[in-house]
Amino acid sequence: MSVFDVQIDALTGGPANLAQYKGTAVLIVNVASQCGLTPQYAALERLQQRYTARGFTVLGVPCNQFMGQEPGTAEEIAAFCSATYGTTFPMTQKTDVHGETRHPLYDELVTTPDADGYTGEVRWNFEKFLIAPDGAVAARFAPQTDPEAEVITAAIEAVLPI
Repeated sequence: MSVFDVQIDALTGGPANLAQYKGTAVLIVNVASQCGLTPQYAALERLQQRYTARGFTVLGVPCNQFMGQEPGTAEEIAAFCSATYGTTFPMTQKTDVHGETRHPLYDELVTTPDADGYTGEVRWNFEKFLIAPDGAVAARFAPQTDPEAEVITAAIEAVLPI
């Protein structure tokens, strides 16, 4: 099983259809609108614009598990992201990313170590997982890692299909 086989709904309703991303590189990020790291939305959107033509997308996964920092409805989340950061990348439904209610998508992700060897529960908003075109989890990045940091852009470029 790969992340492309996991069923999850889109923020706007209906299936997110992760299978559509087979053959592309995907950066999955649990996001929140009221977090100190929320300005990372701007960098995530720049990555989306920079690499989309080369077979890449960011996939935002709103999560309200960290101090209630994503309290909004789907409509409020979409409006905030679009109006404040001009986001164009797809987003899933609001989802639990850790604990007993963790979504199966994150069951597939959290066993991957980051550069420091950390595996296990998502630590905070904006933890990032890079998925290779074959569905393998290629890398994991801590929440505080800037999305445009060299370590992330180099990892993205290493798995781009185009």
